[in-house]
Amino acid sequence: MNPQLKPLLYSILPGVIIFLASLFISFLNAILLGIFIGIILGNLFLLSSETRAVSNTTGNRFLELSVLFLAFGINYNHLANLGWKSLALVFLLVIIILSTTFFMSRKPLNWLIGFGTAICGSSAIAALAPSVVKDKGDTGIAMAVVNLYGMLGMVLLPLVLTKLDLEPISEALIIGGSLHSVGNVAGAGYIISNEVGEMAVTVKLARVALLSFGLVFFNFLTQNRKDLPWTDYIKMPWYVWGFLAITVLVSMVSIPETLLKWIEMLGKLLLTIAMTNIGMQIRFSKIIQSGKKGLILGLGIWLFQLAIIAAFLFLT
Repeated sequence: MNPQLKPLLYSILPGVIIFLASLFISFLNAILLGIFIGIILGNLFLLSSETRAVSNTTGNRFLELSVLFLAFGINYNHLANLGWKSLALVFLLVIIILSTTFFMSRKPLNWLIGFGTAICGSSAIAALAPSVVKDKGDTGIAMAVVNLYGMLGMVLLPLVLTKLDLEPISEALIIGGSLHSVGNVAGAGYIISNEVGEMAVTVKLARVALLSFGLVFFNFLTQNRKDLPWTDYIKMPWYVWGFLAITVLVSMVSIPETLLKWIEMLGKLLLTIAMTNIGMQIRFSKIIQSGKKGLILGLGIWLFQLAIIAAFLFLT
């Protein structure tokens, strides 16, 4: 084998294997597993400096590319499927969580956790990360945190909600308005009933549809200085503009479901490879230092999100 190809093969192959395994073993979370495998490879194995350098570049580039593919899953028409009260709740949730996350901390890791919790987990973090973080280890830790709480919520919320005497729409708003990924929402909602599952997924898709808005809004927050020209507020990396363009296209043009499924699969493959390589850059010391704080923050934001939904349901 060409020696120059070995580092690239080492950086791509683990992510491909993890992704393929997740296709056959449904309970595997490829992104979370990719992060953990990457951390193990980066800390327990002697990788050459060349391999580490290629791995770092692969993680960055594949993360940017995955953002473009993930955009095909966002359709603004989902916003029209909700009543105005549910739509108002979803919009307020995103605004409140993003604003709270930004103003309570100036650390990019915390921003990523809040952004992922507010909108759509790993996809949201992947879309925001390249423009706000320099340490890619923050991206890996943030994704690990939101995926962990997403899985816990998928198990715990149905257990709690089935003990309460709530209307199906209320259960759907709690699940769809708080859990971190579409998979988490579908898993929790359909455990209760098909009706709750369908409504919860619709609520979640409305949150996902606000990802583009969230990117622009967060860019405004991070650039919010009076001495800047207005053009600086819309300066974003190329892949973010590509992301926005694709979401508009998908909302206006009907794309065959089969093609969308293949595009979604490719996007998840790229994201899994990216996160495996980003995991290789995370040192155990970084996990000890930032991981505990990230877990506490992630739990706090998620509980705050649930409290907002509960207050909304009580008041309405």
